Amino acid sequence: MGTYLQILAFVLIGVALLWFGYTLFIGPLAGIRRVWRQRPKPPRKGTGFPGDPQVCPVCSARLDKKYLVKSLAFPSLTGGKDRLMHIRGCVYCMNGSRPRVCPVCGAHLGEDDILVARMFERPHRRSHVHVLGCSRCKKVGKLK
Repeated sequence: MGTYLQILAFVLIGVALLWFGYTLFIGPLAGIRRVWRQRPKPPRKGTGFPGDPQVCPVCSARLDKKYLVKSLAFPSLTGGKDRLMHIRGCVYCMNGSRPRVCPVCGAHLGEDDILVARMFERPHRRSHVHVLGCSRCKKVGKLK
């Protein structure tokens, strides 16, 4: 009689573990787990999200180590850690092969339009750049 109870207990524990594994990996709780890991994919190959490292903020192209974004950083007037910056774009969007779009207002930029940004210099780490808008939505003069 005792062995039948042990077998029944093992069977019930096994069924409970199978049910828990099903709900966690395949069933209704699997959607929650997918949302935690899910990140939207870029629309094209070689495209990233503006703000990611090695991604052009104007055209969202993933850049190799040898390519840089053409920009101009002005000296800080207050002596602080942040500086004003104008971003023109990378090799791909400057030659016209990729569309130039402002990440703030979504307007399509011309060849002479720039992005206005603030650059925060941090000791012992890479500088952080925060895009404020384009020359259209920030109403600044164009660079020549």
